[in-house]
Amino acid sequence: MGEQIQAIAQRLSMLREAMDISAEDMAAELNITAAEYLEYEEGKHDFAFSFLFGCANKLGVDIVDLLTGETPKLTYFSLVRKGEGLNIDRRKEYKYQHMAFFFRQKKAEPFHVTVTPEDNTEMHLNSHEGQEFNFILKGSMRIKVDAQETVLHEGDAVYYDSSRPHGMVCEGDEPCEFLAIIMK
Repeated sequence: MGEQIQAIAQRLSMLREAMDISAEDMAAELNITAAEYLEYEEGKHDFAFSFLFGCANKLGVDIVDLLTGETPKLTYFSLVRKGEGLNIDRRKEYKYQHMAFFFRQKKAEPFHVTVTPEDNTEMHLNSHEGQEFNFILKGSMRIKVDAQETVLHEGDAVYYDSSRPHGMVCEGDEPCEFLAIIMK
């Protein structure tokens, strides 16, 4: 995963410079300091999804551009077969598969997410622009959005303002699979 982090960091730096956007402007968009932002560009930290989402929005590119270095090209139809989504490895207990990575100018980012119960005690809160819909396919997940916290089970769904601090962890001893759709 270290090579992937370095590749994303390099693409991020090159895009920012090509678009003549300062590190300070990027940092302000992400609510971090310029020094912290530059550490990400140097590949010193792994990228949270909310960080990449914010960068893609500021740079006016698709998140897939940052992840793969390739621009999606399809404009009216995109098919992704079971197990063939674009793998995005961010944290060891989360496995993301982007389910529309070929489609250009998406209004939403759909993911098939699997969360393992490896570390289901510490919840990391993130926030990013837009709204989010989560639908539990299998297992259970504890989710927190601002002060609201609840456990979702198979067949349950939640829709929320993703600019609010939110996080989730697997609940129980079995992995949780869910569909996450992030609207821009």
